[in-house]
Amino acid sequence: MSGDGMLRVAQAEDEPLARERLARLLRDAGCEIVAELVDGPSLLAWLQAGPSVDALFLDIHMPGASSFEVLGELGDLPLPPLVFVTAHPEHSLRAFDVAAVDYLLKPVEPARLARTLQRLRHGPAPTAAKAEPQSLPVPTHRFPARAGEGHVFLDLRRVTHFEVISEVAWAWAQGKKYRTSWRSLAEVEGAFPGTPFLRIQRHILLRPAMVLALKPLFGGRAEVRLGEGIELEVSRTSAPKLKEMLGM
Repeated sequence: MSGDGMLRVAQAEDEPLARERLARLLRDAGCEIVAELVDGPSLLAWLQAGPSVDALFLDIHMPGASSFEVLGELGDLPLPPLVFVTAHPEHSLRAFDVAAVDYLLKPVEPARLARTLQRLRHGPAPTAAKAEPQSLPVPTHRFPARAGEGHVFLDLRRVTHFEVISEVAWAWAQGKKYRTSWRSLAEVEGAFPGTPFLRIQRHILLRPAMVLALKPLFGGRAEVRLGEGIELEVSRTSAPKLKEMLGM
């Protein structure tokens, strides 16, 4: 970092519009962009040269080689702080396995980027003395889902539950279901580490915070009511845990 607090950063992104947008946001936030890489081979060569930067913002899927493939070629070579910028939330755990500073979903919002730059400049914000330490940064709550021929970006805080049907994970939000890129509930849980979820059936992952009402059923089972009139059955083994999570 320069003496005036300006971060020297690089970005690896093959899509021109995405690269230009992120560059503009970085410059507006007081960063100096010292390198722009557009494919896997150029990224590999640049990293092998041992660059001195405060951070590298990199996409995952690029021509020639993905970011993970490039990082795998480097072995123990020292790396700059890494910030992944991608439209694919399912790779977040793998990103943090390579000690990523943060994981941003496209389109990057200025306020979200500001928190990343704060972390790069000063480290994570201090937590209260009694708070449990977090081993991993928590990814953004927004994630892409299919909508017709394009995508929408859903906020996890509006999602009531996820349901897997024929190896496709569907996100339910405001009474509608949206197709995600995940194929299992384990992938959904992995994309949002630290988020309270509960598997109330083998194929349904519930966000307990969205439960409006709970009714006991015969045999130790239960029924929960969510928004938009949605009702789901909770298995006998999951009902006690759900009641505990709801403070009952």
